[in-house]
Amino acid sequence: MPNFFGEVIDEINSWDKNNMPENLLDFSLKSGGYFLLLSFISAFFLFTMRQTIIIMSRLIEFDLKNEIYDHYQKLSFSFYKRNNTGDIINRISEDVSKVRMYLGPGLMYSFNLVILSVLVIKNMINVSPTLTIFVLIPLPIMSFIIYKVSSKISAISTVVQEEQSHMSTLAQETFTGIRVIKAYERTHEMEDRFNKSAENYKKKSMKLVLINSLFMPTIFILIGISTIVCIYLGGLLFYDGDITKGDIIKFIFYVNMLTWPFASIGFVTAMVQRAAASQKRINEFLEEEPEIVNHNFSPFSFQGDIEFKNVSFTYKNSGIVAVNNLSFILKKGESLGIIGKTGSGKSTILNLIMRQIDPDEGEILIDGISINDINLDEFRNQSGVVPQDIFLFSETIKNNILFGCMDDNIAEERLIEVTKMSHLYHNIMEFPDQFETMLGERGINLSGGQKQRLSISRALIRHPKLLLLDDCLSAVDTETEDFILNNLAKLKTTSVIVSHRVSSIRNADRIINIDNGVIIEEGTHKELLSRNGVYAKLYKKQLTEE
Repeated sequence: MPNFFGEVIDEINSWDKNNMPENLLDFSLKSGGYFLLLSFISAFFLFTMRQTIIIMSRLIEFDLKNEIYDHYQKLSFSFYKRNNTGDIINRISEDVSKVRMYLGPGLMYSFNLVILSVLVIKNMINVSPTLTIFVLIPLPIMSFIIYKVSSKISAISTVVQEEQSHMSTLAQETFTGIRVIKAYERTHEMEDRFNKSAENYKKKSMKLVLINSLFMPTIFILIGISTIVCIYLGGLLFYDGDITKGDIIKFIFYVNMLTWPFASIGFVTAMVQRAAASQKRINEFLEEEPEIVNHNFSPFSFQGDIEFKNVSFTYKNSGIVAVNNLSFILKKGESLGIIGKTGSGKSTILNLIMRQIDPDEGEILIDGISINDINLDEFRNQSGVVPQDIFLFSETIKNNILFGCMDDNIAEERLIEVTKMSHLYHNIMEFPDQFETMLGERGINLSGGQKQRLSISRALIRHPKLLLLDDCLSAVDTETEDFILNNLAKLKTTSVIVSHRVSSIRNADRIINIDNGVIIEEGTHKELLSRNGVYAKLYKKQLTEE
């Protein structure tokens, strides 16, 4: 296009009264049509370039996010105890986006700079080496200024993002804990904290806006300087007869064509820095090796026997000995009750059974085989776990129950059966939408007892051969608790019931009372009462309280 315009200008400049074209309109239409054709060709290749590179970067982003998400799910229980949720999410969202920006626009601008600079500067030198040198002087200066400004913008953007994250965390905590805030009448205090964070966010954002506002004027000033230099020096060279008026027009076009590629140097440099930092953060988690790995993929059918042989486990981050030289045998169809004070290691035993963690010492046998040698995936699929910390999805009651089942096309009768077993069916029927009732975040529109009973239904829906209950009846009354436990006893499935209430475990085939990870008492409910030990005292105390 610059060459075409220069030739048109030179041709117009050569006209005088004697050699004017016969049809000036025809010349104008041809020139305009040719210019439009070149514009369409340029636009087409610009479109294909952006489609190729930017779509490629989106596909890489898609693959990277899936790879990270898949890797997250393979990582062990301890990984999630060491890292907070916000940081885990940030690496799969913000950090991946920064890497994508480099792989897309960053690479595109780099290719554009190299190829366009070679072609344009070569043409400029062919026209006038002297004018080329003077015209290009402001462009590297512009690149340096843009780099410095981009670095400043990047640094302030990070601060703004951190403040925005803080503000989002405050809002999330406020709305999640709104009942506690209202109960303690701390709404004004929370509002002040949020307003303070919002004020900080506004100040930092305004600083970013100021730098962004200075950015484009700086570019236009430097472009203007290059254009003025081009016109002034080009005019001097024209009067000396070294170049034509058309060559000056070419140079103005060339300068404008090079402006953005040179301006992009600063952008790309900042992008590379951000992408490198983000990729480093991503790699930190991708290089994390899962501590628990399933090595056996052969078919496995759990028969019901579990044995702990001198098992010990210590939490590395805190140094707390949760389980200490623990041994017991659980036969098919039997139920084991585990009772003890808070922090005595009850939940750790369940995590060891499901191999969420591996013992430091000793061995766990499933049907006489080491838990490390069985098909862990199939073992977990045949187990039903009701955790202490109930988690419900923002879904319907039906879908929350079906989450425990591999078959989505389960019969309605089965849903009714398991909810009746967990004494939840009558509550569900009281809701206007019954099983299709939408639950709020973490099941906020259910009571504590209803959440626990729904979680029990979720475990029962899968016909588990092993049932693990981790203090999941603490929010129900003793009558309801008795009803549920009697229903569970009829299943004749191998089960482990963890509780701090004697009423939850008194019907178990065998009970172990643990303290600091050590068994201090063991036997049936009657045997333990007859010994008049810690268990008997706890039972009498709780009975008196009831």
